Amino acid sequence: MNGKLVILDHPLIDHKLALIRDEKTGTKDFRQTVSEIGMLMAYEVTRELPTKEVEVKTPVGIAKTYILAKEVVVVPILRAGLGMVDGITALIPTAKVGHIGLYRDEETLEPKEYYAKFPSIITEAVVLLVDPMLATGGSVVHAIDVLKSRGVKNISYVGLVGAPEGVKRVQEAHPDVDIFLAALDEKLNDKGYIIPGLGDCGDRLYGTK
Repeated sequence: MNGKLVILDHPLIDHKLALIRDEKTGTKDFRQTVSEIGMLMAYEVTRELPTKEVEVKTPVGIAKTYILAKEVVVVPILRAGLGMVDGITALIPTAKVGHIGLYRDEETLEPKEYYAKFPSIITEAVVLLVDPMLATGGSVVHAIDVLKSRGVKNISYVGLVGAPEGVKRVQEAHPDVDIFLAALDEKLNDKGYIIPGLGDCGDRLYGTK
């Protein structure tokens, strides 16, 4: 199965993305808007979730309708990925949440793992791996490696802004994983940051810069 690359084309997502790109947007508004984009993206990302037919008794009869057939697990890459979790779980309140902690070595730009914990049902679930920025792709590839090593088979990556270099790396390493982005930007700079991007998402979410 070949994964797909989907750039979500939606006026509300574009509008909110413009707000978080703006260097003048402060921590409060940045954090709220990232969460809102997470919710809007989740609506599109989950369009093909498997369902099963059930019968429901309404006040006036029996309705044949549909409910989700699989659990959903949201796995943010710490710390920036946390900024999108509340928006996604607001839309899917039954979703479980796992966590992967990675940091990027500033010299090699490669990820280093320091934490990983997941719900027990994750191997049978639809997993949404969440990280706002797909830059070099190193962290996302490593996180997918970790998930697959735990037996996870159904993985989609959900991010705000990606660079072509990161998309290519993920597609080459994990061609079965769908990639969903709000925007695909021009390139990486010599420090591995996305141009034009929106800066360091973690620092802007938590006011640490």
